[in-house]
Amino acid sequence: MVHVELTVAAIVADGPRYLVIEEAISGRYVINQPAGHVEPGETIIEAAVRETREESAWGFVPDGLVGLYYWPHADGRTTLRVAIAGHVTDHDPRQALDAPVVAAHWLMRRELAQDYAMRSPLVLRAIDDYERRSPMPLDYLHHIENAP
Repeated sequence: MVHVELTVAAIVADGPRYLVIEEAISGRYVINQPAGHVEPGETIIEAAVRETREESAWGFVPDGLVGLYYWPHADGRTTLRVAIAGHVTDHDPRQALDAPVVAAHWLMRRELAQDYAMRSPLVLRAIDDYERRSPMPLDYLHHIENAP
């Protein structure tokens, strides 16, 4: 039986720049979107809003579904990442960012590909999908509570 980790990622563009976070993982600095696990009791949308605030200090308003990314890792883990497009609102520069995040940046796609290491192959893939096609409506996502 495959155990799948459900994660979310916020895809936020401001013109040609994307909101990304820099994390210290296993002794190296890598780039990711604001992203993380969906916690028990929260929806996918709520998780994307929470993770963006915790990791970037920006408020996030989801606008559409970029894609679903099923990623079997070499170590046996499997991730299902839901990438949500949106825009940001308020920013609190005094807010401490969740560890292992060290900074939030606004970077262009070409800068990301040329100058930075990615946390996973999902980072650039979601940006490429966002640039290639319009996000799907959020009502494609359904949160089903425990039914009788």
